[in-house]
Amino acid sequence: MANAVRAGKALVWGVALLFGGVAHAQAQTQVPAQASGEVIDLAPVVVSGEQPGPGMWQVRNAQGHTLWILGTVSPLPAKLTWRADEVQAVIASAQEVLGSPGWTLDADVGFFRGLTLVPSAMKAARDPDGRTLREVLPPDLYARWEVLKQRHIGRDGGIEKDRPLVAATQLYAAALKDVGLGRSSPVSRIVQKASKAHGLTPVPTQVTIKIADPRQALKEVRGTALQDVECFRRTLDVVEHGLPLLAERANAWSVGDIEALERLAVKGQYLACVDAVANSDFGRRRGLTDVDAQAQRKWMTLAGEALARNAVTFATVPVTSLLMPGGYADQLRARGYEVQAPE
Repeated sequence: MANAVRAGKALVWGVALLFGGVAHAQAQTQVPAQASGEVIDLAPVVVSGEQPGPGMWQVRNAQGHTLWILGTVSPLPAKLTWRADEVQAVIASAQEVLGSPGWTLDADVGFFRGLTLVPSAMKAARDPDGRTLREVLPPDLYARWEVLKQRHIGRDGGIEKDRPLVAATQLYAAALKDVGLGRSSPVSRIVQKASKAHGLTPVPTQVTIKIADPRQALKEVRGTALQDVECFRRTLDVVEHGLPLLAERANAWSVGDIEALERLAVKGQYLACVDAVANSDFGRRRGLTDVDAQAQRKWMTLAGEALARNAVTFATVPVTSLLMPGGYADQLRARGYEVQAPE
């Protein structure tokens, strides 16, 4: 049973590694430079129970049409119950709902075919030269890893054979769980339910990378070297020093503290981890080098068309992507729209 579970996880990590989903799963968080190796012992306190969430950004065009944007955050408190009355009311009045921007993979892998890919996925998650983390990482970085692994994962010899990108993401997931932060969000589920109740189907806005040959893709990535030590280092920085900041941001979203959300809308290890995949030989061959820019262009086009067409449109956008310099809010203003932050 344990082997089957590990094989299933390996398939997930292998596919995630292929497509950069590992990096997308990591919070976009900047941590201040600190002395490495000093791990914060006090677990951050996260809110629980029913909370209102943040208000929405309003985007208006010259015709008076309104695009309501809910800024999203990940991770959120694991025990959060989101009181989504305002969002549900907007969706009830909307003519269209836009999905969240980003990018995804269209790989035709059914359940049984997926099982046959498990051995390939396990190999894809491993170093192509068969090296362990101790052999790949600088000694100071490996020493930090040993402390954090023991703290959040415990004894797991298999992870020592994983690539730094894959191992770092598993460590990050375990650390989130330990401090009460969840990997899933209630937002997409509630938005889907509210949309369906009013006869709306959210419009996909993500860029889709078509993978027609997942077996060949896994074979390619098995032989691809990744420059992922910087991704590993920055992820360890977050686990060592950034968990209180992650909790602060999750709490700010939960209670609707817009000022704190704006202050915390920064990126960190996300870029390093995406670049590790996108700038590899595999990433360049598969068109991943500018996928974030592609995603931004597609969402801006669809949002502009929706604003022109509808009196009311609803959308979700990650707070970081919305508020960062040059992000969606800045681009909307540059196109002449009025953008109003929530009070």
